Amino acid sequence: MAANTFGQRFQMMSFGESHGPAYGVVIDGIPAGVRYDEALLLKNLSRRKPGSSAFVTARNESDQPEILSGFFEGKSLGTPIAVVVRNENQRSTDYDKIQNEARIGHADDTWKNKFGHSDHRGGGRSSGRETLNRVIAGSFAQMLMQQLSSNIQVFAYAKQIGNIQIEEAMHELPKDIQAMLEKAKSEGESYGGVVECRISQVPANLGQPVFHKFKADLAQAMMSLGATTGFELGSGFEGTEMKGTEFHEKMISENYGGIRGGITTGEDIVFRVGFKPTSSIKDVAKKGRHDPCIIPRAIPVIEAICWHVLADHWLWSRTDRV
Repeated sequence: MAANTFGQRFQMMSFGESHGPAYGVVIDGIPAGVRYDEALLLKNLSRRKPGSSAFVTARNESDQPEILSGFFEGKSLGTPIAVVVRNENQRSTDYDKIQNEARIGHADDTWKNKFGHSDHRGGGRSSGRETLNRVIAGSFAQMLMQQLSSNIQVFAYAKQIGNIQIEEAMHELPKDIQAMLEKAKSEGESYGGVVECRISQVPANLGQPVFHKFKADLAQAMMSLGATTGFELGSGFEGTEMKGTEFHEKMISENYGGIRGGITTGEDIVFRVGFKPTSSIKDVAKKGRHDPCIIPRAIPVIEAICWHVLADHWLWSRTDRV
């Protein structure tokens, strides 16, 4: 199985399966001298980890990272960083039935048809648990970028859950939506939604036309997440309904989303990612340990991926010209 590596200059290779011994990541390309911020890494992993609230999966994992290489005396060496997180709370027998009977809406059958041999336990490599590797890599990218400039900020938030629009940008979901998701969890129902993300104080001139525009790598990174259904930059599809004089003369920053010609302008980057309803529904959801909506736990993953793309393109930009 190929294509487990993301990034050009700041690279991460993700490995592991949901019910295997561990998940892990190898990060290559980080410069020497980046200060290690353990509190930042643990905070980001804690926001993503299961068992964190009543309306997410009850799988209880501590998600404690073990750094095997790449740091000495609190700073990066410039050598590959290897990190693993041990799986602790597998219930593999829960998945015995799907070994020969694929779950509706999941990738059980497509993976088995493609590879002929796959790990069915918890979805194996296709499990949403794989995203912890992206949070780890993104955390180190964040350490790098915030050491360069503490002004850079990445903030993702739920824009919509099901058909409910959320007016205020905030990390915590409103209590009525929390109650709706708790009810969905008990009834075997699920919801999709939209995450909006704003990247502020972005360095200008990031992006490599033609095939690695900043928006292209950002979209590819987001759409590589499980359950994603769409990506919008700036005004998105609403912009297609505008006249050219409206789109290009008014609110340029918001319409373009902070990127023109595939290159960052230094203005805020704003984009949205759509997620389908969680595939585990009805009895599968009631008997297993599943999220009725992945939006809450997708938010820190999206932020982490943003930091990764920022770091990758910042390192790339160092070789743009003499």
